[in-house]
Amino acid sequence: MKKIAILPLDERPCNFRFNQLLIQGTPYEVVSPDKAILGDKKQKGNLKAIETWLLEISKSVDGIVCAVDTLVYGGIVPSRLHMDDTNTLLDRLHILKTIRERQPKLKIFAFNLIMRNPKYSSAEEEPDYYEYCGREIHLYGVYEHKQSLGILTDTEKTHFETIKSTIDSSSLNDYLERRKKNIEVNLAFLDLIADHTIDFGIVPQDDSSPYGLTAIDQKIIRKRIKELNIELNCYMYPGADEVTNVLLSRMINHYESVRPLFYLQYASITGGQQIPLYEDRLLHETIKYQVLAAGGLLVSCISEANILLLVNTPSSHMKEASNQHEASLEYDAFRNLVEYVELASYGIELGKKVIIADVAYANGGDLNLLKLLKQKGILYKVSAYAGWNTSSNTLGTCIPQGILDFIFPNRKENTNFLGLRYLEDFGYCSVVRKQIAEDLTLPNHYFMLDGKRGQVVKNIKEALTSFVKKELNVEGFKVIIDDIYSPWNRMFETGLEVHVDQD
Repeated sequence: MKKIAILPLDERPCNFRFNQLLIQGTPYEVVSPDKAILGDKKQKGNLKAIETWLLEISKSVDGIVCAVDTLVYGGIVPSRLHMDDTNTLLDRLHILKTIRERQPKLKIFAFNLIMRNPKYSSAEEEPDYYEYCGREIHLYGVYEHKQSLGILTDTEKTHFETIKSTIDSSSLNDYLERRKKNIEVNLAFLDLIADHTIDFGIVPQDDSSPYGLTAIDQKIIRKRIKELNIELNCYMYPGADEVTNVLLSRMINHYESVRPLFYLQYASITGGQQIPLYEDRLLHETIKYQVLAAGGLLVSCISEANILLLVNTPSSHMKEASNQHEASLEYDAFRNLVEYVELASYGIELGKKVIIADVAYANGGDLNLLKLLKQKGILYKVSAYAGWNTSSNTLGTCIPQGILDFIFPNRKENTNFLGLRYLEDFGYCSVVRKQIAEDLTLPNHYFMLDGKRGQVVKNIKEALTSFVKKELNVEGFKVIIDDIYSPWNRMFETGLEVHVDQD
């Protein structure tokens, strides 16, 4: 059995647990650090303990998948809050050089995020001042970017001047200085790919947009990638919390000498021609990178493909999953979900692996799709499903799942992961989260519950149990909730352990 060490982006299930669940039942083992050293939301991980673990585990594994933001800053949220100087940050990054020198044959895949720049004012995952001027900091970057491109309108120019004259300069400077330090880490990360310390790397863009500080930083990174001639060994596209799954899949494809071939089809003919919420480019271009990064390749016909990648999209104007009850042409007339489900069924009949990539909505699954999958009787016959958070979060979860089901088919563990995704993405994200959040009473609120296993979580479990009985338990398959908790003591995500009883 080959062992792959994974240093995750943080301690939440999407980063810490999904990769472990995906690999169950295969001849591979994921080795993870003790969750206690990974921190807790804004509390950074134990950087010395992380370094010690990575140096020690590198002696006994076949490969490493490393979240650089955890190695350098102590996690994804701490990467936006740290007060460290650049040299300290680079010293932590260069631990990977020490590992390469000591273990020259070790396979090292890694990723390092471009720091995000949310368009809303909230300090939930940002510095405290972002609560009061986050929107203005975001617009400052958008206007600066547009001004450099010569496309700033007169109205925007006036607003830009207002922001510059009224924004708290110390807060803005703190934010911009941290971004500069983080870019230095990004550039040093690219150097480690160029000198073969890292075999393959990804620079994901968390909550990105076409214009702004993140887009400006992206230009710097892209220029450096070209200068170093590492375009084939370092990808840059939207994403964050799914990347460990993607790199794990790529590493296993490498060890198995497999290159899965994908046939791609959308629920709407214009589906790939839109920019999803929280991303910066056409969906079709991101899908190409997601498939390539996971170790696959797109082909043009079903007969040539091993896997059908069916992407559920609106025709345009993606909505939040919480608003999917509202009828619209983009969802009801300008796409064909019936044909989409019939093609999924046909692919299964052909013996192909079928991935349901549900990016019709942001932050949750398409309940109409769930209804049709059940009607067709293929809910537990598809190889993979995801429909959570951003488009790239979804793609980077279901594509690796489908690849692993192709390489290692007929695993009950894969059905268990399907059950988890259905429960979390349809049940929690699209139904129960909104339902429970609307009923919260003070002192509980969306971002502060009464404990990670408090009464609110018990209420969530009760609601999810009802959803399971009504929507997910079909003949021969019964979803069982083994555990539930709130990783960051808030409503946005939940932590679930489930299995599927099969008759």
